[in-house]
Amino acid sequence: MSLTSKIPAEHATGIVSATPAISLNALIATAKSAMQGFASLGQERLDEAVTALAWSIYEPNRARALAELACETTNLGDVASKITKNQRKTFGTLRDLMRVKSTGIIETLPERGLVKYAKPVGVVAAITPSTNPSATPVNKAMMSLKGGNAVIIAPSPLSWTATNATVEAMRDELHKIGLPPDLVQILPKPINRDRTTELMRLADLVVCTGSLNNVKAAYSSGTPAIGVGAGNVPVIIDESADLADAATKITASKIFDNASSCSSENAVIIVDNIYDDAIAALQRAGGYMTSADERQRVLDRLWQDGKLNRDLIARSAQMLADAFDLSAAAREATYFMVEETGIGEGYPLSDEKLSLVLTVYRAQDFSDAKDIAVRILEFKGKGHSVGIHTKDMDRARELAEDMQVVRVLVNQAHTFGNGGGFDNGMPFTLSMGCGTWQGNSISENLNYTCFLNITHLVTTIPEDKPSEDDLFGAYWAKYGK
Repeated sequence: MSLTSKIPAEHATGIVSATPAISLNALIATAKSAMQGFASLGQERLDEAVTALAWSIYEPNRARALAELACETTNLGDVASKITKNQRKTFGTLRDLMRVKSTGIIETLPERGLVKYAKPVGVVAAITPSTNPSATPVNKAMMSLKGGNAVIIAPSPLSWTATNATVEAMRDELHKIGLPPDLVQILPKPINRDRTTELMRLADLVVCTGSLNNVKAAYSSGTPAIGVGAGNVPVIIDESADLADAATKITASKIFDNASSCSSENAVIIVDNIYDDAIAALQRAGGYMTSADERQRVLDRLWQDGKLNRDLIARSAQMLADAFDLSAAAREATYFMVEETGIGEGYPLSDEKLSLVLTVYRAQDFSDAKDIAVRILEFKGKGHSVGIHTKDMDRARELAEDMQVVRVLVNQAHTFGNGGGFDNGMPFTLSMGCGTWQGNSISENLNYTCFLNITHLVTTIPEDKPSEDDLFGAYWAKYGK
């Protein structure tokens, strides 16, 4: 069944997309008009809007239809994974958003004489990637409307058709509950760098998930911006790990949506004394270890002129097995392991691959494994995340203390845990900040607080002024005045 058969006919072609000549100034004006008075409707109404957006993609028929359309239009990922993403991420985000206040008084601190009021940031320009043409737009729209804002989605040119259908589904749900559909709009065709840059310039806030160039453009737009970084996740397996559990989780995470996620494992680093056992566990879970000749074909064909071959990223294992001319045994595998020793320029296997290719490093011990992970992230993906499979929490804490990453995941399937999980405390999101380590303005998962302005009501309190000796006494005693 086609997507348009699941979306009312009057919205199937799109209100905004039907007028591609519309100016960006008019688009912004329409958004501002739609959000006029929206936040003042109160928390209950904002939460109804958020729930409507969630239902627009969570509803089973639409979840499937949007997943099918995404795969048809982008040739990236797989339908089953995108259905899961459309529903799981949306459900988790809705859970998070329903538990918090985002308008009016959100916090009172009488001991400090402070009352905090949440207010909208304005019109949000949400730049979204081709890898998630439905889930990411809804995720950002939910967070935007939670704060009383309007949002304009700017998708990649490759995914415009799928994202437009997603936007129209959101607009229909808003219309159904009596709210202005123009709270959510899409940048009309043609989608190009100039028009996206102009939208970023005109908006009140830019939230960018996508290529490094798009993130840099967001930060250079002159508009307050939140950009997130690229992944290149290394995961350590140490000698204390439950190898079967680690292999099962790594495999499930690696193959999800054909490894198109920035949180997908790109390298696994295995300590020497359990290396063979760990490889065997990964093979039992669905991995295939390439031979030396096959490894060379992977290198020759996954990269073209130093860049990832777009015809091979986020594609099925069967397609890659054919493209790499792998053995008959590989045709039964769900992903492909390639051994590597080098890191950095000249060693493309140490980079993000966006494909069902997992680089494998052998480490002498945990210290060496940690060093390999550091060097991988220094080359590409610094700030994003690292994982470890271990029973020794001291090692996990050591990674958290020493490594320049925002997230350290312990004994988890990285793709499912990094952007929030029902069994960890990270907020659900599809956009992961990487801190200043990767030139980002946030070192957390994108969340609703990023879409709020806060007014502080300040009243006097009993004087809180320590003496000079309280503040300087220890310094004077140690160093003198």
